[in-house]
Amino acid sequence: MFESGRFVADALGDVDPEQVQPNGVDLRLGAVFEQVSPGRVGVDGKTVGDRRELSPDESETADSPAVYRLDPGGYVVQYADTVRIPEGHVGFLYPRSSLLRNSCMLDTAVWDAGYEGRGEGLLEVYHPVELERGARIAQLVLAEADHADTYDGTYQREGVDSDDERADPDA
Repeated sequence: MFESGRFVADALGDVDPEQVQPNGVDLRLGAVFEQVSPGRVGVDGKTVGDRRELSPDESETADSPAVYRLDPGGYVVQYADTVRIPEGHVGFLYPRSSLLRNSCMLDTAVWDAGYEGRGEGLLEVYHPVELERGARIAQLVLAEADHADTYDGTYQREGVDSDDERADPDA
């Protein structure tokens, strides 16, 4: 069974009231990256290709957030919000319909119980689009799930540890 938006918000902690939806919590755009070197997924491990953070418009002010102007292509987005998947649950992330209506798709993976981090997704842009930093681009939902262990993999605490150069999407 899927949990309520209030349950998801309580699991995440620091979310604004407008992010809480009836069945989940909206995640905001933190940063946009372009992959610049090949990655590899093999039977004995993986390598993530190097990335370059795209620069939004320099006109960001308190009244006007930074804007990413994206041409068609594939981009990696990092969420501004820290995700915490509680024990006994699994997380699914879906694109907000605003992305779909603007010819964009957000591809994501399952988030296992115990995962904590800012997380990333693949943004497919099929027509030029402008995205503001901090815009709500995805909705996280949690479902009850049986599991033997909790997540302790490569991406644990991604974007939140002090040694991660992308820890602060506003930096």
